[in-house]
Parts: sequence; structure tokens; C-alpha cells
Amino acid sequence: MPANFSAAYALVFCAGVFLPRRLAWWLPLGTMAVTDVALNLYYYFHLHIDAFRGTQLVNYIVYAAILWLGTRFNPRSSFLKLLGGGIVGAILFYLITNTAAWLFNPFGNPEYTKNLLGWLRALTKGTAGYAETWVFFRNTLLSGGIFTGLFVGAMKLTTSSESAREKEAPEAEVKEEEPAAEAEPEQART
Repeated sequence: MPANFSAAYALVFCAGVFLPRRLAWWLPLGTMAVTDVALNLYYYFHLHIDAFRGTQLVNYIVYAAILWLGTRFNPRSSFLKLLGGGIVGAILFYLITNTAAWLFNPFGNPEYTKNLLGWLRALTKGTAGYAETWVFFRNTLLSGGIFTGLFVGAMKLTTSSESAREKEAPEAEVKEEEPAAEAEPEQART
């Protein structure tokens, strides 16, 4: 997968839209926390790389913001509205995390001077030896749009097929049989 091409932005946004409120917060953020801890331990013990950085907390703050954005929508919102919300979430992720990388500069990049030019460089060109950050932005937008479109499309298709089944269900339902009238004893009839 290309750098920054991720389903995470769309998953978090769609969790906010489609999952019950409490589950929407704990399931995606908890899953990402568990997998991040597992990956960091793997990198540390097997590759001898200290992968955890305090700047990862910024990612979780942004994921929480994207999730909150998703809660501002509802499952009945139009496909285009939800797709736009997912893309806005991806843009927020890119802008905030790149701004944090520029501000905290965890790798000591000399290109990230603490002025407007340094910030613009962090958002467009990046640092030497890596792909330009506009490529990351492009991949973030593409993946945010593609995965949000897929998730929302799947949810819309399943809800429309469920509602079609519900419309057909009353016709197909077996009516409850009325209890048979108790037969009168033969003696009572005479």
C-alpha cells in the first residue's frame, strides 16, 4: 500500500455514523490502541526500534475528532454527504498530524523551521530523503474517499435490502391461526 493510504480514517468516521454511541467510541479507538501496542512491542523486541513516540497521541486525538465528526451525521444522511464527511475527516487528519510533526519535530528535521515557511514546507514538500508530503496528502484523500465510499455504500445497500425485505414481510407473514372454536358437546346441541 502507498504511504498514508489507510482505511483508518474511514473506519473511524463510519463508526461515528453507524455504530451505537458507546460502541462507536470504544471499538475503533480500543482496537487501534491494542494493535499499536502490539506493533510497537514487535518493533521494539524483534527489530530493536523504539517505535512509540509521544506524537502518536496526536493521532488518537485526531481520530477522536473524526469520530466525533461522524456522530454529527446519521445513517440516513445521503451518500454524498457521508462521503464528503469522510473526506473532511481525512483532510483534518493530514493537516493536524502534519502540523504536529512540524511543531514537535520529533526527528529533528532542519527543514521544519518554526515559521510560516517551515509549516508550509511540512505540508507540501516535507524533508529530504522521503516522498514529498503532498503525495501523502493525495493518498490520504484517495483512501479517505475510497474507503468511506465503500463502507457507506455497503451500509446503504444492506439497509435498502433490509427495508425491501420488511416491505415484503407483511405479505409473507403467516397469519396467526385463530383458535378453533371449541366444539360443543353433542348433548348440549340437542
